[in-house]
Amino acid sequence: MATRLFDNAKISKKDEFYTQLKDIEKELRHYKKQFKNKIVYCNCDDPYESNFFKFFAANFNNFGLKKLIITCYTGSPIVGSQLTLFDIKGLGSKENQAFKIEINKVEDSNKDGSINLSDVEWLLKHDKNTATPLKQGGDFRSNECIKLLKESDIVCTNPPFSLFREYLAQLVEYKKKFLIIGNTNSLTYKDVFKLFKENKIRTGYTNFNVGMFFIVPDDWEKFHHIDEKGNKIARVSTSCWFTNLDVEKHKEFITLYKKYSAKEYPNYDNYDAINVDKVSDIPMNYKGKVGVPVTFLDKYNPEQFEIIALGIVSSIDFKCNKKMEILDKKGNPTGKFTMNAKGTLYRAYNPKVDKVPTFKNVKTGELYSSIYARVIIKNKDVKK
Repeated sequence: MATRLFDNAKISKKDEFYTQLKDIEKELRHYKKQFKNKIVYCNCDDPYESNFFKFFAANFNNFGLKKLIITCYTGSPIVGSQLTLFDIKGLGSKENQAFKIEINKVEDSNKDGSINLSDVEWLLKHDKNTATPLKQGGDFRSNECIKLLKESDIVCTNPPFSLFREYLAQLVEYKKKFLIIGNTNSLTYKDVFKLFKENKIRTGYTNFNVGMFFIVPDDWEKFHHIDEKGNKIARVSTSCWFTNLDVEKHKEFITLYKKYSAKEYPNYDNYDAINVDKVSDIPMNYKGKVGVPVTFLDKYNPEQFEIIALGIVSSIDFKCNKKMEILDKKGNPTGKFTMNAKGTLYRAYNPKVDKVPTFKNVKTGELYSSIYARVIIKNKDVKK
């Protein structure tokens, strides 16, 4: 069953992103107290080669972990590239073998006077109880991996972007704490957005708007640079951390200083809300609905704002049903028509701020601008 599941969704080239150790360190340092005495599970990783494994193994005592569990999948492209399977006690030399590693303590095993990754390597080479083969391919949906998931307290990894929705749903189903990396585009998935609305998920500390750099396989042709170790590094602009752990920045109030005026804050033509292009421009004295960029979620404080909906079709009810001609990227007629602007928010075209119009009212000739995905919110802390 697990093999079939995995064969139906093999990790594609676009999913082969390996998180840099420095990025893991940068984010994880904020959660040290929340990891104390917890069982941590990294279920999309290659033991020892994974930088998540390296981080938690090296910081096992520093973070006060109770246990560390790592699993890898059959066909992993880098498994065994640094520490061969033959060297790991309890495993054979079979290539691309799925297995798990469980660590309950990290001591100065090699007696060199310090505790570090060399002690973990010594443990892997000499303790046959640390590593064991997996019979169901290492897929996170397999019964073996689900059993390990149930045992764990916090899941921390970089799951395949193409399986993110299914991966997150599993964590929610089993009520697990998690800190994972995902694509920012998933913020607009209805099931993911619902979790934000209910304050069951939030973004991490790493800057949401700059993207992240990842190690990619050697056969990748497009990459940003090569690091000091010879690894190809690619930038993924649409990536961020997702978690249901406490994040202090989401308890901070955004300082608002602007006041509402109908001229500066036009309403959408097909929904009763004003449009705001920058979070800092949210009017402090406006009680109604406000449409803000999706990046707002990186600053969202549920004590200050209420999330109403995602500004897309089937998420909110659009009030207008005008026949529109769709315009091309240069604002020219296409001869194609739509009702209610294809189910997107839109407002009257403003040549001072809009590049080109998106739609033309067939009846009146009025021009409109389509607004990219917006989060509809209300201010809970309205000032005069």
